[in-house]
Amino acid sequence: MEYVSSRDKNLRVSAAQAIAAGIAPDGGLFCPTTFPRLTAEDFQKLMTLDYKGRAAWILGQFLTDFTAEELNSFAQKAYADEKFGGADTAPVKSLADGVHMLELWHGPTCAFKDMALQMLPHLLTASLRKTGETTRTCCILVATSGDTGKAALEGFANVPGTKIMVYYPVDGVSPMQKLQMVTQTGDNVEVVAIKGNFDDAQSAVKRIFTDADSAKRLDEAGLMFSSANSINWGRLAPQIAYYVSAYCDLVQAGKIAQGDRVNVCVPTGNFGNILAAYIAAQMGVPFGKLVCASNQNNVLTDFFRSGGTYDKNRPFYTTNSPSMDILISSNLERLLFYISGQNDVLVKEKMEELAKTGVYTIPESLREQLTAHFAAGCCDDAKTAETIRTVFDQQHYLLDTHTAVAYRVYEEYRAATGDNAPVIIASTASPFKFCKPVAAALGHPIQTDGTEQLDALAELTGETVPAPLAALAGKSVRFDRVVDKDDILSTLDLLM
Repeated sequence: MEYVSSRDKNLRVSAAQAIAAGIAPDGGLFCPTTFPRLTAEDFQKLMTLDYKGRAAWILGQFLTDFTAEELNSFAQKAYADEKFGGADTAPVKSLADGVHMLELWHGPTCAFKDMALQMLPHLLTASLRKTGETTRTCCILVATSGDTGKAALEGFANVPGTKIMVYYPVDGVSPMQKLQMVTQTGDNVEVVAIKGNFDDAQSAVKRIFTDADSAKRLDEAGLMFSSANSINWGRLAPQIAYYVSAYCDLVQAGKIAQGDRVNVCVPTGNFGNILAAYIAAQMGVPFGKLVCASNQNNVLTDFFRSGGTYDKNRPFYTTNSPSMDILISSNLERLLFYISGQNDVLVKEKMEELAKTGVYTIPESLREQLTAHFAAGCCDDAKTAETIRTVFDQQHYLLDTHTAVAYRVYEEYRAATGDNAPVIIASTASPFKFCKPVAAALGHPIQTDGTEQLDALAELTGETVPAPLAALAGKSVRFDRVVDKDDILSTLDLLM
């Protein structure tokens, strides 16, 4: 399978080349030229496998320059039972009214990013070998709105031949997310806070990738760039597996029959997580409507509801679901590439419009593609809190702030449309990563700070603190650097 830049189809590379590079030199995102199709026999085979086996098999359909033996080995290491609390890597918990929660937060950082970022170091280091990159050190640059940063740090800490630097908005992550990052161990890690929001960090990282002077400086120092954000295909591809696996689990549990239509609702800011569900649907998983759930930063909601006008020129809100506090949704570029029939000229034009004016509108001929596959809604902090309280009171199921956004948006979608198909809701983080807003939603605000808030939420709810978060107690802060968003290029000196 070949990969092309979303902005220039003449740039064709292998999977290993796409993963090693992270982003195309023209600023485009690498995209597979075709999607494999799952047969009935494929589904039967997948039913017999555990999560590790399913993930390796799905990746094998896309990463055709990797052997089955390699991918199986990577999956065994990435999703080891001791990292994910057991063999059930991504369990599906069924609630009332056909709602099924796909819990993606049982990994070492208690967020869904672990599902990809435990796999990516294996894929990236193997890709570097396959492309002959054996002398330079790979410098991974990551912009985070909260969860990606810690998951990437955890995945790449002390991985030979790599360095990693994470940028996070100084006032835009939860206290627990910040604590996870600034206490990270490892000889090859750096963490920098920026005065700005996630979009500022993400734009800066993309700018570094396409800056010839920065690339030259690193090359002279024996270094090279790559990315662990979902702009890297190696980050996105492993996410496809958990949607396929969730469907298989529902069939095996007798909740649905093979071939039954199931909707999917995903809380998303950068659009990568729901794009993975779209790709699974294109492969033949019987997904119905893909419901895109946003918080008060509702640029994606407006995009879908308007029929295709993307406008980032709006206020930026810091919310209780910070991983979704994003106005520039990078992976929407890949969706535009596919629904336009891989029209790289159109994609380049629209991305240039976005960079210059902050707005673009897709051609009317493509709008039917949007409405055929997607619905969208948004939820502010007040409704999020109300949903956390209601679901806990009525079903004794504790939602984090991001998952609560998706739950509420799906409730409103179902009420508005009468679509009563079963739904998979992506549960993207442990509620213990957002102790204070979760406790406040339950009517019992937490006054303590640090890791004491974990114990307070556990006492309030009767839930168990995840071991990776409990282990933060007593850890020393290693990183306290704060820079202006316009000075990010200067931080490359930390990698030299």
